[in-house]
Amino acid sequence: MKRVTLAWTGASGMAYGVRLLDCLLGAGCRVDLLVSQAARIVARQELDLALPGDTGELAAMLTARQPGELHVYGEKEWFAPAASGSNPAAAMVVCPCTMGSLAAIAHGMADNLIERAADVMLKERRPLILVPRETPFSLVHLRNMTQLAEAGATILPANPGFYHRPASVGEVVDFVVARVLDQIGVANVLLPRWGGDV
Repeated sequence: MKRVTLAWTGASGMAYGVRLLDCLLGAGCRVDLLVSQAARIVARQELDLALPGDTGELAAMLTARQPGELHVYGEKEWFAPAASGSNPAAAMVVCPCTMGSLAAIAHGMADNLIERAADVMLKERRPLILVPRETPFSLVHLRNMTQLAEAGATILPANPGFYHRPASVGEVVDFVVARVLDQIGVANVLLPRWGGDV
């Protein structure tokens, strides 16, 4: 069973993070979900999704949507597996990723569990995928992304394609989620492949 760390930060685009979680659980991955306080606010604002503060209740709520092995951790749970290089996941995805989280990761701040887990992935040379949902990018944003790319992270902005002619918001979301799943080696059939049968 592939273990994936998924972090939700307070960037707009919570639909990407929720759909990614459902796909990972559906694919049989064990998911360690790290949730920021700001992500709880955005989930309520964008999806009318009230995320319980208790991590056990949150895990139960999310696995009621999509059964699977899910462990949920708050920002200050330093004993979570993701906090140590002795127990790194196969991959980590920060989706959606705020520019503040991206900057902190780029500069090794590690002031909360999300930042520390990303720092672990970089130092252990494991796949780290950051999905920023921001536009336009400032020069500071671009320099932080360049620094992370040079350190081994993959920057995968939430920029959906339209060549598959999406007919719903869900299909737009699936385009980005499919690209994330491809990056971490999780099989999916969320959208037709370029050059394949449509």
